[in-house]
Amino acid sequence: MYIVIPLAIAQGLRRHFMAGGEAAFQSAAARIAPFTMMALLATLVLLFAFQGKAIAAQPLIIAMLAVPILLQGLLIAGLGYWLNRRFCVAHNVAGPSTMIGASNFFELAVAVAIVLYGFDSGAALATVVGVLIEVPVMLWLVRMVNSTKGWYERNT
Repeated sequence: MYIVIPLAIAQGLRRHFMAGGEAAFQSAAARIAPFTMMALLATLVLLFAFQGKAIAAQPLIIAMLAVPILLQGLLIAGLGYWLNRRFCVAHNVAGPSTMIGASNFFELAVAVAIVLYGFDSGAALATVVGVLIEVPVMLWLVRMVNSTKGWYERNT
């Protein structure tokens, strides 16, 4: 539900707009860009809706899940970004590689946990907490990577 449906919709839309040529595709991409953040936030709201009671009822468990996920994401992203700079990798490659390295691919984990163990399982709860932590962290990291481009490209 979280992967296949959006992927199918995206591929259908891509095929539709690419039929009009690259310019039509780029124009459509620019028009829908503002809605992508809203779609991401809607996904988070849906995930939270399925696990909201469990999250509110177990704050200590949520913190025990959230803190290591937060620290791991920040440490790996920092290390990856620094190593990219150290090895003189172009900023437009370093940013995505940093995000990929720091990502835990929780969206896939959510789908697998729900299919294998059900919506109300501990596994689903853990993966939902992962998404709820990882998405804001990744958004913040993207902002940091973009805002530090000048520093990154200095002395490389």
